[in-house]
Amino acid sequence: DPGCYLMKDQNGVIIYVGKAKNLRNRVKSYFTGSHNAKTTLLVSEIVDFEYVITKSELEAFILELHLIKEHDPKYNIKLTDDKTYPYIVLTNEANPRLIVSREASKKLGKKFGPYPNVFSARETVRLLNNIYPLRKCSNLTKKECLYFHMKQCLAPCINKIEKADYEEYINDITSFLRGNIKKTVNDLTEKMASYSENLEFERALECRNLITHIK
Repeated sequence: DPGCYLMKDQNGVIIYVGKAKNLRNRVKSYFTGSHNAKTTLLVSEIVDFEYVITKSELEAFILELHLIKEHDPKYNIKLTDDKTYPYIVLTNEANPRLIVSREASKKLGKKFGPYPNVFSARETVRLLNNIYPLRKCSNLTKKECLYFHMKQCLAPCINKIEKADYEEYINDITSFLRGNIKKTVNDLTEKMASYSENLEFERALECRNLITHIK
């Protein structure tokens, strides 16, 4: 099976995390044959290990990233640079934005990821920004922009927006990015029906396209 393995030293400290398409073969390879200097040194310190089985090799890859960032094993040199992998970030600004960022700092806001596919991350952000009226501009101006007239922004540039006004949107986005798409799809389906009844076929079509993209 595919999955991740965690190598531990005599103190139970995780010193290396790896992933494999075939866990049995990969872990066995550490204890057979010859190795380079780094691997030989690593093996000499391994006293115990544990493993996590995943559904796919891609899932193992993403889990490996999380485990390396969580435990910071001393023998992992690759995959420790957060800048290599983009995250979707819900910023913690007074008027929050939803952005793609390679910065993994918690100070920036609530992060989701990492995303192995940058295009997928950007498309997801574009989709959610179409649905939820979060701030789109990097800097507030003194005049509302097109997004306000498209009902895709609350226009904090000209309106006083309270934190509570964003709460429902933030909860929905957080739920969506954690894998719960049911509510978002239901909301879009209701909007699509409403637009159709009001003969706003262009907006109804946009909702249908969004639903198709989500699924």
